[in-house]
Amino acid sequence: MLTKYIILFFYFCILFLIGYFASKKVKNIKDYYVGGKKLGFWAVAFSSRATGESAWLLLGLTGLGAMVGASAFWVVLGEVVGVSIAWFFMAEKFKELSDKYNSITIPDYLVSRFNASGNMLRIIAATALSVFVIIYVSAQIDATGSAFESFLGWNYFAGAILGFFIVLTYIFTGGFVAVVWSDLFQGVVMLLGLVLLPIVAYYAIEPSISVTQELVALDPSFLNIWGEGGFTTLNFFTILGYAFIGLGFMGSPQLFIRFMSIKDKSEIRKGRWVAIVFTIITDSCAVLIGMYGRYLLTSIGETPESVLGNGAQNVLPLLVEKVMPLSLIGIYIAAVLSAIMSTIDSLLIVASSAISRDFYQQIFKPNKTEKQMTQISRVITLSLALLALCVALIIAVTSPDRTIFWFAIFGWSGIAATFCPTIILSIFWNKFSEKGAIASMITGFVSVPLFKFGFTAIDGVGIYFDKLGELGPAFILASIVGIATTIMTTKKEVI
Repeated sequence: MLTKYIILFFYFCILFLIGYFASKKVKNIKDYYVGGKKLGFWAVAFSSRATGESAWLLLGLTGLGAMVGASAFWVVLGEVVGVSIAWFFMAEKFKELSDKYNSITIPDYLVSRFNASGNMLRIIAATALSVFVIIYVSAQIDATGSAFESFLGWNYFAGAILGFFIVLTYIFTGGFVAVVWSDLFQGVVMLLGLVLLPIVAYYAIEPSISVTQELVALDPSFLNIWGEGGFTTLNFFTILGYAFIGLGFMGSPQLFIRFMSIKDKSEIRKGRWVAIVFTIITDSCAVLIGMYGRYLLTSIGETPESVLGNGAQNVLPLLVEKVMPLSLIGIYIAAVLSAIMSTIDSLLIVASSAISRDFYQQIFKPNKTEKQMTQISRVITLSLALLALCVALIIAVTSPDRTIFWFAIFGWSGIAATFCPTIILSIFWNKFSEKGAIASMITGFVSVPLFKFGFTAIDGVGIYFDKLGELGPAFILASIVGIATTIMTTKKEVI
């Protein structure tokens, strides 16, 4: 146990040092929000991927791999496609436009792109980010408590609160620079941890044993890429739901702010391959960890959740305990915390910038100095973080059967459905209008809870919406509404 604490101590010391040195780079509000737009491709690529993965990768996706087996690779495919489209087809154009408008936040970009006539775009953007960031961050805090509980036997609430204060400390000091530098470090930790574990697990199995036969004995559908029962209508909707998770990489503010912060377009062309390879490796390894964990940790006749927890989300900690030497267990605690904290810090910076600059300053207090705005941003960051902590603790008490995977996906879906259709259309369709953007964002914002809690309750078809998830339908509907509103409200011919 002492070894685990020593490794964690050094891990947290590195994070605090990153925050300290990053604070020396913060000279103005542009530095605090986007690192002065001087960041290199390695830092941005690793930061975007570490932020985009979050706790659901190490605890959620590994759990999904243990629950459903090979069909979890549809999530991997969806993510790789989403990341590839963002880096190859959207990033350079977005960087060019955001530099042209001198934007340092996503609402900044939207207001300039549409030459907004009022404050409605800013208000909607700030509101949507505030609501869904709090939900998403609360899911990460929830995962922090679960990680400390699983790895170290801590009380869940003590672990959640400690992790919360650690990440808040280095955000407070260094802003976006600290976030990106810490994400680079944490992304490396995640990558190494995810690659190493399935390799060690594979060699922990007796060479004479056929793993595929054993897995089929545990669950006859485990290696069927279509899921239980093969290719059925219900399984098709399930697979679409998995793949649609990748839509969130095509415009979510916490990811696209990194394209805004990168030095120039040549760095984007270098970073795209880093991001894509990182995604393929980490996501595939996460699914394999779940599959090997299912074999090594469960027996025929046992349900995976009875051994591996809700949604099998304890499969990674339990597998680490089984196959790894004690000296490396601390590294895996750090890897899980890396996935969690790299997402919390990015989301809080994005949301606080939207509220402080795009809502408070631009609408009410335009004469505030940059020094004053930096201080206000820190106060808002703290307020949002505390609210997310309260939400996480309340949900932990009221919903003990929750799973980290779907808790995190709901917050991810809300941000993505609100912003991605608008960002995509703003980049590729010159005629896309401010009214279309407003309609699209409102539709995406409202549709996520509607598809999550409303349509799933409809008799007969509710099960299909449940399997499909909320992101895909909300994304499609928001896109259609944005296009239709633009066409209907534009007097000139737009096509």
